[in-house]
Amino acid sequence: MPLNSNNIDPSKLPQLDKHLIWKGFLQLVPLSFFVIAFGIAFGLAAKQTGLSSTESMAMSTLVFAGASQFASLELWGPKVSLITILITVFAINARHLLMGATLYPWLQHLSPFKRYGVMFLASDANWAMSLQAFTQGKPGFGILVGGGLSLWLFWIFGTWVGLYFGNLISDPKQFGLDMVMGCFLLAMVVGGEKNIRMLVIWTVAASASLIAFWFLPENTHVVLGALAGGAVGIFWLNKKEESNSDD
Repeated sequence: MPLNSNNIDPSKLPQLDKHLIWKGFLQLVPLSFFVIAFGIAFGLAAKQTGLSSTESMAMSTLVFAGASQFASLELWGPKVSLITILITVFAINARHLLMGATLYPWLQHLSPFKRYGVMFLASDANWAMSLQAFTQGKPGFGILVGGGLSLWLFWIFGTWVGLYFGNLISDPKQFGLDMVMGCFLLAMVVGGEKNIRMLVIWTVAASASLIAFWFLPENTHVVLGALAGGAVGIFWLNKKEESNSDD
């Protein structure tokens, strides 16, 4: 049984070269300009929290996760342990478990070094676009790596601007910029692969997240939603592989 709607063998799609990376970089440049605004807001918030310019730039360079970086700023201080901050960052970024599960049909054909290397730059936008490319029978790792580099560089640049010229955009929400990524991801989902497997994965993830959001502590909805959706994706994939091996 095929793993994607176009009956394309996933083992034929994990291609990655300089041309694909550059193409992926250019594809994400337009969206990356919006990332600058949030980088500016983070740089300003980090400066107001008391982080030095070096610490702020290092965080954006090494962490590269806007939501968790803002959350860590709220906890920053001598009374909060490093373990607490690390747990919070993990909780917010737990959605990457679901991202990895959805890309597993193509990631499994890479060596462990390449597999974790390409996922190092995964974020919401380039993951969504790479998944859409794969499900359309096109190589997607160029978008994942090249697009990730674009978003990463613009995020770092935005942080730098925020540190020194932060008053330009102190609150991206007042310009409606907080809706850009949500609208973009919704468009990717609507235009992406449409089959019962993806419907079940997203339904389970969304349901688990909503239940956790209503009844459990803050940020646990991200972890439970990602774990629930990822578990369904991996279980369903294993079932398909078993049926393939029996044929």
